[in-house]
Amino acid sequence: MSVVITVFNQKGGVGKSTTVINLSSALALRGKKTLVVDMDPQGNSTSGLGVYEFKNMIYDFVIDEKIDSIYKTSFNKLDIIPSNGEFAGVEIELARYEDWQFKLKKMIDKVKDNYDFVILDSPPSLGILSMMSLIASDKILIPVQCEYYALEGVSQLMDTIALVRDNFNPNLSILGVVMCMYDGRNNLSNQVVEEVKKFFKDKVFKTFIPRNVRLAEAPSFGMNIFDYDNKSRGARAYTELAKEVIGEIYE
Repeated sequence: MSVVITVFNQKGGVGKSTTVINLSSALALRGKKTLVVDMDPQGNSTSGLGVYEFKNMIYDFVIDEKIDSIYKTSFNKLDIIPSNGEFAGVEIELARYEDWQFKLKKMIDKVKDNYDFVILDSPPSLGILSMMSLIASDKILIPVQCEYYALEGVSQLMDTIALVRDNFNPNLSILGVVMCMYDGRNNLSNQVVEEVKKFFKDKVFKTFIPRNVRLAEAPSFGMNIFDYDNKSRGARAYTELAKEVIGEIYE
């Protein structure tokens, strides 16, 4: 069984790409064949997984329907459809297609059975690319930063999920919420966790991703946290998160 998960929060800087990079790597380490689909024109997941040279990318996959847009990463069982700045203007082009909502889903449906997990890194906005990602997905994973304005925009996010369910993808559901940049010594972090739990209830993962220098450093070297420092707190946290995700899907 394959499951398609969009990692999404319309707020930037909440740990979205960090979660895509390291959760996908942790799943691969646990023997789950995983495909990352980088839908963010910033291409952070692409560079963060050390993929710099590619002939085709997400544009070619979605617009020209080229299956050979999939590339291997340095990790066994982890592949990626890469992205870069050239994807930034694609929303204008996509709007010309009557079926733009389903173009990504159509292509993912062609390849997903080769994988246990397909993980989409969506842009930090509620635009066409994010809508396409949600329409193509079974589940949504929401990273939330442990900061004062953590829940700002969440109601808008929930409205978007409801819109997608009502009109395009009735089976879309929330896999879970992961608290990122958590500092247990900080009262604010703990207060934010309590507020998020009040809103999302049992959908909050037990694993919190800590504020960790090694996690922040790893992408600048084109490495996931396991290649960069597999003994760090960040590596341990993403290992535990992967266990929780697998448990939610397969148990």
